[in-house]
Amino acid sequence: MSCILGACLAATTAFGATTVAAHADDATPTPAATVQVDKPILLKGSTKASYFWDDASGRMGDTGLPAIGKPMQKGLFASPSWPLGTEGYVFYKGKKAPFFIGDRGPGIPSNNGVMLDIDGKTFAELTGGAFSDTTLTVKGFDAGHINVEYVITKWGDGVGKKNYPVPFSTGAWGVRDAKPASPPPTPVTLAGEGN
Repeated sequence: MSCILGACLAATTAFGATTVAAHADDATPTPAATVQVDKPILLKGSTKASYFWDDASGRMGDTGLPAIGKPMQKGLFASPSWPLGTEGYVFYKGKKAPFFIGDRGPGIPSNNGVMLDIDGKTFAELTGGAFSDTTLTVKGFDAGHINVEYVITKWGDGVGKKNYPVPFSTGAWGVRDAKPASPPPTPVTLAGEGN
């Protein structure tokens, strides 16, 4: 019986209950370890990414306002196949940036493995460049493409492929995905572990 009771106490301690000291004369509750729960990881991968800034100005290849119906903004990325409203974050050389999918693209470049279009302001922050509101380009960083790792934490509700990205030309962006990717297994980490 004490073994079962011990297991129950250990479980409640691990999941945020308070514990009481073993000595009756020191009955001050102390906070137990808490479970740190981040948003679930639904998909992880890596891809080549470009950048864009579509503010409906018609400058520098601007194709109009983003497909999601929101104004162009920092954190608004484009995907050739993921549903609009999909959320996650990218990593580049130790830097992390959150995003939501608000537009379609890149178009033709996705046939060559460029599967993510990062807004110009986030691209500049990730690369150490500076975004120019005048030219809609990133100054101080010579490349127009970078290799990023991505994590999807929420799929958008609409049409689109809920799996690894595919080229725009496949038309996956316009089809409802009935079989989303299975999330990768993720371990539960107690707060304070690994610090």
